Amino acid sequence: QVQLVESGGGSVQAGGSLRLSCAASGGTFWTYTIGWFRQAPGKEREFVATLMWVVSTPFYANSLKGRFTISRDNAKNMVYLQMNSLKPEDTAVYYCAAVSRYSGSAYADTKSYDFWGQGTQVTVSS
Repeated sequence: QVQLVESGGGSVQAGGSLRLSCAASGGTFWTYTIGWFRQAPGKEREFVATLMWVVSTPFYANSLKGRFTISRDNAKNMVYLQMNSLKPEDTAVYYCAAVSRYSGSAYADTKSYDFWGQGTQVTVSS
């Protein structure tokens, strides 16, 4: 079983950048598919990006391609989300999620993930 802790959130002006980190412990890290999701006030949790285990193939929400980049460092048990050209609509709580040995097509579905962090707040002002 893996535990996840997010960090790196904060307040930034539109056009700025942030890098979120997700620290994992308690599991065989490289065997987990790790995803980022976000939830804005009054809205459902939505998919941001994920990295498949084994070959670390990245997938992104179509609306975020080109601005967000997901990466992982298996030696450090870390996953990162680099967010550039931030917009006020990116304001949300960002969550890290994990599932063991998953390479299916439902990677954007919250139900596909078994483990979640507590989230980190990102606020983008105009």
